[in-house]
Parts: sequence; C-alpha cells; structure tokens
Amino acid sequence: MRKVVVLTDHETATGFRLAGAEVVDTTPEQAQQALEKLITEGDYGLVAVDTGLIPDPAASTARLMRGRELPILLPIPSLKDAFSPDTVDAKAYMGKLVRDTIGFDIKL
Repeated sequence: MRKVVVLTDHETATGFRLAGAEVVDTTPEQAQQALEKLITEGDYGLVAVDTGLIPDPAASTARLMRGRELPILLPIPSLKDAFSPDTVDAKAYMGKLVRDTIGFDIKL
C-alpha cells in the first residue's frame, strides 16, 4: 500500500502533523532535492507539495516523473499565500477550507 506525505516548510508542518499526516519539512533551498527523493523512494502514492516551496512541482520534476504513474503530485497553497495582503479575504479563505473539510462552519 502506498503512503501519503506532505512536503512543506517547518512552520506549516506542525499543523499537518497534528492532523495526523506524514510530513517532510524542508527549506526552500532543499525542497527540490527532498521532492526528488520522495519520488524515487517509491513508497508514496500521493505527495502534497507546498507551492511556497515549489510553485509548480509537476514542471520541476517532469524529467524524473517521465514513465512513472506514481506518485501523484498535488500542489497545495502555502499558508503565506492564504494570509498575504494580496488575498482578498483570509478569513473567508480559511472558513471555506474548514467548511469543505468538516462540512460546517466554526465560529469563535
């Protein structure tokens, strides 16, 4: 059975770990090397990649992925993107994530 892993930065890794996900935390400088290692290990069916580390994981690993069906690379938005000043409404963004995940709103 293939596993799922999240490739993200140290700051975001804690949240994924608390949610029970397997996490590889890395720096932007080492992210590409970490992703390539996850691909070549062959243990993972899905690798979620923080776009703050690697904006386009499929393009950055196209040569390595040639001829491989797995792992599936899933780009996920970074927390910095969610809370940047360019984001229209960070509260609405996080509310939608919670609503989509658990099916209802939580108001504090």
